[in-house]
Amino acid sequence: MIVRMSRYDFVLLAAQSDDFIARLRELGLVDITTTGWEPQEQDRQLVTDIDHYRKAVESLKAFATSEEYGFSMANGESTTFVEPQPYTSGREAYDAYTDLRQQKSAVQGEIARLEKFAEELKPWGEFDGNAREALAQQGVVLRYYVAQTSTYDAHAAEWGADLTIVEIGRDASSVYFVVVTSPGAEVIIDAQEIKAPTMDSRAALAEADKCREELKAINVKLSICAASVDAIEQELDSLTQQLQNVKIHGTATEAADGKLVVLEGWAEEDKSEQVDKLLEEYSGVVYLKRNPTPEDDTPVKLKNNRFARLFELIGAMYALPKYGTMDLTPFFAPFYMLFFAICLNDAGYGAILLLAGAMLLKKGGASLKQASWLTIFCGGATTLFGLYTGSLFGMSIPDMLGYESIAESPFLDFQNQFFSLALALGVVQILFGMLLNICLQTKLFGFTSTFGLLGWFIILLSGCLAVGLPMLNENLAISWFSSSSPAFYAAMGVGAVLMLLLNNIKRNPLINFGSGLWDAYNNITGLLSDVLSYIRLFAIGLSGGVLAQVFNSLAMGLTGLDAGIESFGVGTIFQIIGASAILLIGHGINLFMSAISSFVHPMRLTFVEFYKNAGFEMTTRSFEPLTNEKK
Repeated sequence: MIVRMSRYDFVLLAAQSDDFIARLRELGLVDITTTGWEPQEQDRQLVTDIDHYRKAVESLKAFATSEEYGFSMANGESTTFVEPQPYTSGREAYDAYTDLRQQKSAVQGEIARLEKFAEELKPWGEFDGNAREALAQQGVVLRYYVAQTSTYDAHAAEWGADLTIVEIGRDASSVYFVVVTSPGAEVIIDAQEIKAPTMDSRAALAEADKCREELKAINVKLSICAASVDAIEQELDSLTQQLQNVKIHGTATEAADGKLVVLEGWAEEDKSEQVDKLLEEYSGVVYLKRNPTPEDDTPVKLKNNRFARLFELIGAMYALPKYGTMDLTPFFAPFYMLFFAICLNDAGYGAILLLAGAMLLKKGGASLKQASWLTIFCGGATTLFGLYTGSLFGMSIPDMLGYESIAESPFLDFQNQFFSLALALGVVQILFGMLLNICLQTKLFGFTSTFGLLGWFIILLSGCLAVGLPMLNENLAISWFSSSSPAFYAAMGVGAVLMLLLNNIKRNPLINFGSGLWDAYNNITGLLSDVLSYIRLFAIGLSGGVLAQVFNSLAMGLTGLDAGIESFGVGTIFQIIGASAILLIGHGINLFMSAISSFVHPMRLTFVEFYKNAGFEMTTRSFEPLTNEKK
């Protein structure tokens, strides 16, 4: 649900504003409106610094978990890991990090260049550059050439008649050779002359090793910066607070020739008494407290139970609900979990996600707790649904249990039965969204404002009960509510009257009739598109299952294990290893692709089909109170 808010309008002396904001930050309960703030030229550097500090913190935290972090101290034959001593100043640590990051990037680039250079020098073998210089002083010049293998083999004898040619090395496509000649002599051969190398591959690799030692020294210094990440975060918090103050002063309304400042603030209604107490104690501040109006840009904070809170992560990827409307998170959460399970549709894959979520919960820390539990719930739902459809890593559970066909088993025949079930699920979620929309409109504008939507809902629900249920399963038909029963016609008539004649009770009935016809056209075409979108649940679930079966067939067929094992031997071991490799790689790829699809497509159904029919209204402003605590 959406937490109820209270609005405050503060009037205080401009000279008191900084102190007043500091007191609000200590309280940690008030969000000051800064909507519409645009950074001035002098503010842009502050915004840039905050971004750089934030990236530095992320980079150093990642570095602290790498093997490059820290350093070892030799103690006889053993080495001991030594925790670096941090900087006391966050700015000093950040400046050191910035300089070291540039140095590390340059050294890494030099190592890559030297390694590539060494690879290029390998065909020339080992040589002494000083010896070549000594030969040149004695009038013996070495000139270096590269030719295609076919060209060199065809002309080597011809070239050797007039020149002294020494082959140094060759690879699959080229021959590397040296022509020994005198200074200024003309050499005409069908080969590419290259600049004489100044060092051999050994020397290039030795230079690269020197750079690696330099890189180790840089990593030791970076480890000190990484150990100082708390100090850098404190400096980041200080800069963030400075930016908040700049935004507040930039958007505050001045009065009395700049002597007074008017601020707009927000606090949670159930905690506003603490704000009132502070304001009563703070002299020189006049404030007005009231409930929000629809015209206000009210910040939004969500408060849900433990289950629904997990799915706030999903809803936040689109937008928060507008204040005064309805938080749809508790209502789409069960659907999203079910849709995820349908799309992945394999008990084995679900179990892997379940274990991955449990491991992430154990080792990921508090920052990943919400994502961990979300993975656990979705993985658990997938495991249960996969067991219901009889799929385990692409293998058929009914076949393993000895059933002749899945139709004779208690499992769901996903391939033959779920197409219509997917459409039925879509209809259920859309109708549920429309019902929520009716409840919301009743709350905001009164029951009479929902007559048009209510009429359309009654018509759709009646059609689904009278026609849809028998089509889905004959046993679900309602005898007294069929397509030819008086109850059905009565419900359709009530719905038509509400939709066509009473969609706006303040308008002329003829205008309502025309408007109702136009709305009916839009609703019919839109509903058809919305319902058909749910076919993706069937398609994605089926495609993932088919791919899993394909990888199983490839693993068994290519290794010959599909024919069984007649006698166990060395060849059988290689067959098992080959099949295991194909299964691991194939199912790994399938799980990765299917998990992404299972994450994205239920989200699309939620944000497009469900949100649209539920009348979702969005806001871009979340409740962010001023505080001294780290976020």
